[in-house]
Amino acid sequence: MDVAELSRGLDTIWVVLTAAMILLMEGGFALLEAGFVRQKNAVSIIMKVFVDIVFGALVFYFFGFAIMYGKDIGGLFGSSGFMLNGDLSHISLNISHETYWLFQCAFVIAVISIVSGAVAERIHFRAYILLTIAMTGLIYPLSGHWVWAVNGWLGKLGMIDFAGSAAIHALGGFAALAATLFIGPRIGKFSPDGKVNIVSPSNLPLASVGAFILWFGWFGFNAGSTLSATNAAIGHIAITTMLSAASGGAICILFTMFRYRKADPPMVINGSLAGLVGITAGCAFVSDGAAIWIGSICGIAMVLVTEYMERKQIDDPVGAFAVHGISGSIGTLAVGLCAIPELTKGVGNGYYGLLYGGGWHLLGAQALGLVVIAIWGFGLTWAVLWLIRKAMPVRVSKDEELVGLDVGIHGVPAYSQENDFIDVDHITRKP
Repeated sequence: MDVAELSRGLDTIWVVLTAAMILLMEGGFALLEAGFVRQKNAVSIIMKVFVDIVFGALVFYFFGFAIMYGKDIGGLFGSSGFMLNGDLSHISLNISHETYWLFQCAFVIAVISIVSGAVAERIHFRAYILLTIAMTGLIYPLSGHWVWAVNGWLGKLGMIDFAGSAAIHALGGFAALAATLFIGPRIGKFSPDGKVNIVSPSNLPLASVGAFILWFGWFGFNAGSTLSATNAAIGHIAITTMLSAASGGAICILFTMFRYRKADPPMVINGSLAGLVGITAGCAFVSDGAAIWIGSICGIAMVLVTEYMERKQIDDPVGAFAVHGISGSIGTLAVGLCAIPELTKGVGNGYYGLLYGGGWHLLGAQALGLVVIAIWGFGLTWAVLWLIRKAMPVRVSKDEELVGLDVGIHGVPAYSQENDFIDVDHITRKP
């Protein structure tokens, strides 16, 4: 085995392992969202995550990957790579196209999982399947092509988004906002007089474990985006990821103690996630100190936006827009301010952060890309849900929502308080 073969093997192992770490984040999403929603809707959340994985992977294999990474047409979309066939010679990496597909598949599944929490407890299961197909097969692949594909038009302008603060999190966050507004709040969340009624999470320890799994997977999300086991930037990416997440959680502990006189557990959980989202675009390009500031700003912004949404009677059960949409936006713009010249060589057309004397070009490219992706994610999600409503209900019935989607839609509760064993013979015995 020569050096080139050894390098290829190491890179393949690295990318497959980090892809597996990202896929494990689906377990984190499932536990986090199941813990945040009411007990009667825990199974429903788990089933949505399964939809994300199974339909997302198949759709991305058949045509999503081709649209996102196929041979470029006008900087807008790809035209080859359906079922990984056709001309993919423009993807020049030290790993196989199959390995690259697996890593990108893990990303696309994460995008739709952002939306699932925002529409929890009231979206119809069949409508969610169709939304998943649209998100993983069209909405995300098209905008992702603009940012990450060879000759994508936003990438050619110089936009930098290392692991997806904009392409994944801002897109998913604004799509979640559109879905939340389209479907409307849960029954009883807001009183006719405008009062906000607290919906207590069913299991905060479960949600906390979900957050820790997401935190773990994020190292694969960010460091894995190097696509190389020997990339010297891996250590720096890991430490900026850790520091931003820690500062996001720490600032939320202090901020909620000051604001509410108590450290608010859901806010602290989401604060760390906000820090992770915020650093995702610039984890390879900003300093350790900038990572701490990014995480802190994202944490405070998340709390304030969550409060604002409730005042405006926008019901987002898990805070998907505040965590992903807002923090993804902050992290995207932060690259335009804080990207270090030495760390951005070879990316973004050579532009670097405004605070380091790099001028306005990179910040302008980041802002343009963010606006385009936010409008695209919001508008296309709204349009898809509008089309789905023409064919079937998007929201469950009032009775199904009140009894809970676990029983109303899936026919089984998350937790049984009946007998431990069921007498099958008695149930099946003919009279």
